[in-house]
Amino acid sequence: MPKEKTTRKSGKERVQRRKKDPNAPKRGLSAYMFFANENRDKVREENPGITFGQVGKMLGDKWKALSETERKPYDAKAAADKKRYEEEKAKYNAAAEEDDESS
Repeated sequence: MPKEKTTRKSGKERVQRRKKDPNAPKRGLSAYMFFANENRDKVREENPGITFGQVGKMLGDKWKALSETERKPYDAKAAADKKRYEEEKAKYNAAAEEDDESS
C-alpha cells in the first residue's frame, strides 16, 4: 500500500528578514581571512589547475601549521580591523539614532 504524501505545517509562519542596509559598516576580518587573502595567490601559483575547494583546504592546513609567533601579525591586523569596525558601527548607530529622532 503506497504511503500518502503529507505536508507539514508548523504553527509558525516564516519571518521575513529585514533588508541589510548597504551603508552599514562591513564586519572586521578574522586573522585567518587576512592570512588567506595574503596567501591565496601563492597557493594557486604553486598548484596550477587546483579547484576552489582545494585552495581553501590547503590554506586551512597551512594556517593550522603556523606557530603562535607566525600568527601574531595576522592577529594584530584582525584586532585593528575589529577596532575599525566597532568605531564605524558606533558612528553609524549614532547617525541612525539622529535620523530616528529627527523624523
